[in-house]
Order: sequence, then C-alpha cells, then structure tokens
Amino acid sequence: MSHYLQKELDALLTNYPQLSSCRDDIWNVCALVTGCYRQGGLVMTCGNGGSAADAEHIVGELMKSFKRKRLLSGEQRAVLEAAFPGEGAYLADHLQQGIPAISLVSQVALLSAFANDVVPDMAFAQQVFVYGCPGDVLIGLSTSGNSRNVVNACRVARAYGMKTVALTGEHGGKLRDICDVTVRVPANETCRIQEYHLPVYHALCAMVERDLFHFPEEDVQTQ
Repeated sequence: MSHYLQKELDALLTNYPQLSSCRDDIWNVCALVTGCYRQGGLVMTCGNGGSAADAEHIVGELMKSFKRKRLLSGEQRAVLEAAFPGEGAYLADHLQQGIPAISLVSQVALLSAFANDVVPDMAFAQQVFVYGCPGDVLIGLSTSGNSRNVVNACRVARAYGMKTVALTGEHGGKLRDICDVTVRVPANETCRIQEYHLPVYHALCAMVERDLFHFPEEDVQTQ
C-alpha cells in the first residue's frame, strides 16, 4: 500500500475508529476499482432509497475531480487544440480526467418500463447484463445486504466475469456470500449504516484518485 493511500485510509480510521474492522475490505475495493480503470473497464453502482442517493454520489466523485486536480495530459490537450485551434485550449482547460462510472439508478425510463413490462427486481440486473463486461466492477449498496434487485444484479455480474462489491450493515446478508468484497460497517440500524457508508466511499474515492492521478498540485476541495 503506497504512503498516500495509507494516509487516506488512516485519516478515515482516525475520524471513525469504529470502522477499523473494514480496513482490509476498503483496501481491497480500492484495488478492484483501480484495476478496472487500468484495464479500460466501467464501474457501475446501484442501491435503493438512501443507498440510491449514495450510488449517485459515488459516481459523482469518480467521474470528476474529488480532492485533487485531474488536469488533462499534454497529449489529451494536444488532441483538442489540433481539432479546434480557436477553442481547443478552453475545452482542455475545462475538462477533467475521470473514472468511467455509471449509476444504474438514474435510468428512470428504463427502470419504470422494465418494472412494468418484466419484473422490478431485475431492472438493475438488466443493465448489468447489457452494460457490463468481464473485469468491470459493480458496487451494490444495501443496508440489509438482502435487497433483491441489488442481489440479482450482483448475481448476473458475477456470472459474467465482473467483480462485485457490496456496502452493507454488520451482517452482510446475501450479498456477503455473493460478492468478491463486502464492506460490512459496524451498525444494524438503517440510518446508522448509511451514515457510515458515506465516509467509507469518500475514503475509497480519495484512495482511487490518489492511486490513478499523479499531479504535483496541492490537494484542493472542489465541492
């Protein structure tokens, strides 16, 4: 584990010492996500209710700068400036490097159509089946670990060679036995579990960013 990633993880556990039991699992999730990115893969997220909001939140942190500036490389800038000599610099200045990620909870038309025409508990699984490729990562959030639509999505992902991650409560539910890594925060009440999930995935996103984007600029808070 690099010094910088260790620093991010230590900061999480200093602020939330109750999460010390999740240390190795958080690191393992980081390794899965960075490996996925380096292989040109996609990260997908899903959940219900508050966990759906968390699924959206994770994608927001992966797709743009989180704690560090993610400037384009010289090669990336050159492509834009060559294509549009007058506007290329502006385009390059206002784009950021990101980790390809999609929230499966955002597809309102598809979700409602699939729930009406087929079955609700397979709507996330349908997206995984169509979007996903071997080596991609699915992150499912479920406080109980038993949400049927999340469980089914993870089953399909695993069957087709994708890596599966769950963020759950203490017991882990069905997802614990399905997923490659299950981060089981030490709580059993839904609201307490979700309160722990947020600092966990913030630390995870910061670790991934540290590992993938190496720039000399100082860390910046962008949101």
